[in-house]
Amino acid sequence: MQQNRITTLFGIQYPIIQAGMIWASGWRLAAAVSNAGGLGIIGAGSMYPDVLRAHIQACKSATNKPFGVNVPLLYPDTGQLMQLIIEEKVPIVFTSAGSPKTWTATLKQAGITVVQVVSSTALALKSEAAGVDAIVAEGFEAGGHNGREETTTMVLIPAVAAQLRIPLIAAGGIASGKAMAAAFALGAEGVQVGSRFVATPEASVHHLFKQAVVAAGEGDTILALKKLTPVRLLKNNFYDAIKKAEDSGADIDTLKTLLGRARAKAGMFEGNMQDGELEIGQVSALIKDIKPAADVVLEIWTEFIAATQQLGRLFT
Repeated sequence: MQQNRITTLFGIQYPIIQAGMIWASGWRLAAAVSNAGGLGIIGAGSMYPDVLRAHIQACKSATNKPFGVNVPLLYPDTGQLMQLIIEEKVPIVFTSAGSPKTWTATLKQAGITVVQVVSSTALALKSEAAGVDAIVAEGFEAGGHNGREETTTMVLIPAVAAQLRIPLIAAGGIASGKAMAAAFALGAEGVQVGSRFVATPEASVHHLFKQAVVAAGEGDTILALKKLTPVRLLKNNFYDAIKKAEDSGADIDTLKTLLGRARAKAGMFEGNMQDGELEIGQVSALIKDIKPAADVVLEIWTEFIAATQQLGRLFT
């Protein structure tokens, strides 16, 4: 493959990035994706500082390829996480759910490549101005926490690409090479894949959650908790309770009480499939099996090449 700006920036073989998802993206998944030629990401959102350090060190032992850490900026111990990331000389950091101005300069002074995850063109441009090296533009289809704009990937990627000068990575609803080809046609130079990597043996979520992802169909996920931080969920008893509360006009405090603490851990990590929070993307409806992360990387890349070649032949 000829290199593009994303593969060159990260020092990877394929412009395929595994999303840093809470409870799913530990060192085993990150190392497996990096060893397969993509970019593996440890998801720090569900980790205390000492746990993150252990995952970083284990990942270093499991791969000599580049890997990164995703840090949601909304948590109170972000400063501790960033300090240990600098101490451990992590080469790449993806930041999300916060202002790109807060940590970009500090990380770049430490020689770290910085990527910001955004849900709008406005935030993409603010991130570029703050000095980040690349942008992940994530559409409304994505799992986990979403932007309030509810802009779909098909609309967001070309809108951002038209104004951005730095490299753009597409995310949201991407689990195949065909979807990757579509993202490239819209102006992306790489893709970030989340839900497809949840359905792998290396993902650290509970096996019951993986099975639920594979069993999901169209319409089985929905965006909820918009008064708090919007999040895409698989429907279950917890979602039903949230919907009932929202439909009755529940205020923020009521929703916070209903959400409680460690709800996502209970669902995705511990396997409470009825009362836990089950975060996953719409594309789960297209995921039909659990397979090794390396196979996922190769499958996406092979299908991407085939799809682009097929498109080239359509009008010849």
